Amino acid sequence: MAKKENKTQPTGKSVIEFLNQVEPEQKRKDSFELLEMMQQQTGFEAKMWGDSMVGFGEYHYKYASGHEGDIFLVGFSPRKQNLTLYVMAGIHQFPELFERLGKHKTSKACLYINKLADVDTDILQEIIKKSAEYSAKQQSAC
Repeated sequence: MAKKENKTQPTGKSVIEFLNQVEPEQKRKDSFELLEMMQQQTGFEAKMWGDSMVGFGEYHYKYASGHEGDIFLVGFSPRKQNLTLYVMAGIHQFPELFERLGKHKTSKACLYINKLADVDTDILQEIIKKSAEYSAKQQSAC
């Protein structure tokens, strides 16, 4: 069986050019704030992954099924409906932080917020840092 390549791969596209195109203006401002926040908390420069995801760092994962690949430690995407943060360590890893975060929604590894003003950014920074550290240590958060 041939190895299946992940759809989401790092690209050479400019993160700044991508974020400069984000609308509306508040989402663009929040995206630049997230860019700075994630760089500070991870120590990694941002890279574009696919057409619309900004990722920081990289780790290798392997599922029990044998599927494996590489993905960023943490990242975000300014989607039409909300800001989607990819917290690869999993949302359930730090429940006490999410309880104090503010207005948000979650899925298995995604955090959805409408705008940064809805959440406590100090708590958000802690989530970003802990998630990146956990994923880097585990090299498999899935």
